[in-house]
Amino acid sequence: MTPDLIAARGEIAAQRTTATALLDASLTAADGGANRHTFIRRFDAMARAVAASVDAQHACGAPLPQLAGLAVSVKDLFDVQGHVTTAGSTVLADHHAAACDAPAVARLRSAGAALVAHTNMTEFAFSGVGINPHHGTPANPATQRIDNEARIPGGSTSGGAVSVATGAAWAALGSDTGGSIRIPAALQGLVGFKSTARLVPTEGAIPLSTTLDTACAITRSVRDAVVLREVLAQRIVQRSGHALKAMRFAMPSTTMRPEVARSRPATRLSSVDLPEPDGPITATDSPPRISSETPSSAA
Repeated sequence: MTPDLIAARGEIAAQRTTATALLDASLTAADGGANRHTFIRRFDAMARAVAASVDAQHACGAPLPQLAGLAVSVKDLFDVQGHVTTAGSTVLADHHAAACDAPAVARLRSAGAALVAHTNMTEFAFSGVGINPHHGTPANPATQRIDNEARIPGGSTSGGAVSVATGAAWAALGSDTGGSIRIPAALQGLVGFKSTARLVPTEGAIPLSTTLDTACAITRSVRDAVVLREVLAQRIVQRSGHALKAMRFAMPSTTMRPEVARSRPATRLSSVDLPEPDGPITATDSPPRISSETPSSAA
């Protein structure tokens, strides 16, 4: 399978494949046993219509949209027009279908995403484990490469992560309040990026915390994460021109260094001097030297 969304879009742009062909592959993956508990409701017909439309317009010379008619899944927290949003529960199953898309969903649709399904999740997003007693718990596909023992997928965007990890979607719209994107991405070898809160509207999504919820995505690569952030936040990511080797990174080994923890409450961290390693940093490298200063009484 093509490794990420950007590569897949490039194949379509070069006319080596079509959005319809890649969508067919995604829907075939969605039908597989690895996705038995991944989806709450599927949007196959709607997704096929989008892919066919993208192919027809591209054949006539129209620019290829940013998401190129590729499969994108939606956490069952976000309204998709014409479908009920249940947040992984059964108590909301009889509610009215959404009259319109949530803004985050509308932005994906405008960018040419073929929305394939509402994905399973921890009920009302109340856990980072990913268990759902009503719709079943998706098994972690990453650990299936080790043995056949079913293990947790992480949550609460459990089904979204599994859809990406199994090839049923190229990206998954989800939410992150305290790790609901990052936890399942980490457990499944994916990229989960929680962007700055309020960059993406959360209207049309069932809230967990109205002040901390963030609408964001799970992807297969960092460069895909950049694209999804641009689509969802409707802004261009300004990339740094600095080489990676010119940047400095701090890697904490504990929550707080003992000398900082023992210092007076008024002491603040003023600088961290990192060693310049000749090779990869290991656990045996010298710890960073930390200096602190105490504000004057007039401060």
